[in-house]
Amino acid sequence: MPYWLMKSEPDELSIHDLNRLGQARWDGVRNYQARNFLRSMQPGDLFFFYHSSCAQPGIAGIGRIANAAYPDPTALDPDSAYFDSKASTDKNPWSAVDVEFVEAFAAVLTLPRLKADSALSELPLVQRGSRLSVMPVSEQHWAAILVLR
Repeated sequence: MPYWLMKSEPDELSIHDLNRLGQARWDGVRNYQARNFLRSMQPGDLFFFYHSSCAQPGIAGIGRIANAAYPDPTALDPDSAYFDSKASTDKNPWSAVDVEFVEAFAAVLTLPRLKADSALSELPLVQRGSRLSVMPVSEQHWAAILVLR
């Protein structure tokens, strides 16, 4: 089973929001490589939920992909921050997935803590210039992160 890491700003959707809701739409991804990763996700895949652009960025918990990718409706909504004027009902280049809550960690695994672990040195998240909001995580990195929680 593939593993993933997905970033969200907690004021938009946090692991605690997902826990309260049970399930939510993961939308607004506007990078083609990250979008392609979304499109390759399968129901049941697990992901680390990463809180970004906040006081304490880091991995806050685990979620599960609920369904295969589908056209992102925010691209067609002129009131959305993720509106794309070039998208149409027939030609929407952006995708979304629904995600489910699995687990919230007792404490956020901060980026400095992740960077300090030599077993994670090849994890794209800890490498300079890695800004993707959706990225694959190897089985080895998944296991190494689980040990830290």
